[in-house]
Amino acid sequence: MDNLGDVRLFVEAARLGSLSAAGRKLGLTPAAASARLARLEAELHARLFDRTTRQLRLTDEGRLYLTCSEHALRSLDDAKAALQEGQNAVRGKVRISATSDFGRNLLMTWLDEFRDLYPDVRFALMLTDSLSNLVLEDIDLAIRFGTPPDSSLVARWLAPNRRVLCASPAYLERHGEPREPNDLARFDCIVIGSAAGPVNEWRFTRGDAAQTYTVPLDGALESTDGEVARQWALCGYGLAVKSMWDVADDLRAGRLKIVMPEWRYPDAPLHALYHRNRFLAPRVRALLDFLTGRFAQTSGELEALVPRTDPAEAMQSRRRKRL
Repeated sequence: MDNLGDVRLFVEAARLGSLSAAGRKLGLTPAAASARLARLEAELHARLFDRTTRQLRLTDEGRLYLTCSEHALRSLDDAKAALQEGQNAVRGKVRISATSDFGRNLLMTWLDEFRDLYPDVRFALMLTDSLSNLVLEDIDLAIRFGTPPDSSLVARWLAPNRRVLCASPAYLERHGEPREPNDLARFDCIVIGSAAGPVNEWRFTRGDAAQTYTVPLDGALESTDGEVARQWALCGYGLAVKSMWDVADDLRAGRLKIVMPEWRYPDAPLHALYHRNRFLAPRVRALLDFLTGRFAQTSGELEALVPRTDPAEAMQSRRRKRL
């Protein structure tokens, strides 16, 4: 505990990429910050940074010490939060990770509403479509579609998540609409990538019937960013499979249209992910309860945007069109 301030300085310097910036944040002059870092390195008998006049770069020893230091500091912060819980202290910073589309289009608005209720809470919002390493990236809460295999995380169900095939009305006017998945070969497709690779195997069901279409990657548009895929669909570049949570406003405004609504794409329910063995600070627990309520309120509205199409009626309608 004697060098706790030095450790905090080291962690901030690594995060900011600047020793002087870390010193300013902690109320230290550049000379004092440099002296405290030198003292920490001397105590550890290791050089933590390679320093030049323009760059501060972690050494291998520094990267190892940073991971351990962040965990230790977070444990101390958790302990402080646990002591404050009896005071119902909903304050401090919450670090949240969410997918790009959902974070920009809906979550940011909800976070503003939460801050109206708890003005002493601050947020660090990381938007990425990959599943963040919550431990290494110091995330309190992640909002994700589906559930991760990581058993160290608690996955709290938030809401159902209908995924739909959609396109812009302009694209459908030019190219027509597919009637079933086997028709997709003559349409342009937009594929979203993931850590496991591009999601180009599209599986659909209609009652007892099932069809799978594998999008040829050489002719598809690909992106690992869901926001980019949505923008491409809005621009009329092709068909995309998107979460209703991401495209609800576009559907309401008529910028996108659901294609083949009678064919159902597999759902991927929304979950809140957090550390199993970490104390859940009052600010995080309050936010989680707030988001659970907002998800419950909104999920029914999204389902109402999907056209109600009876498979038998759809089949008869197609027959009439052929005649």
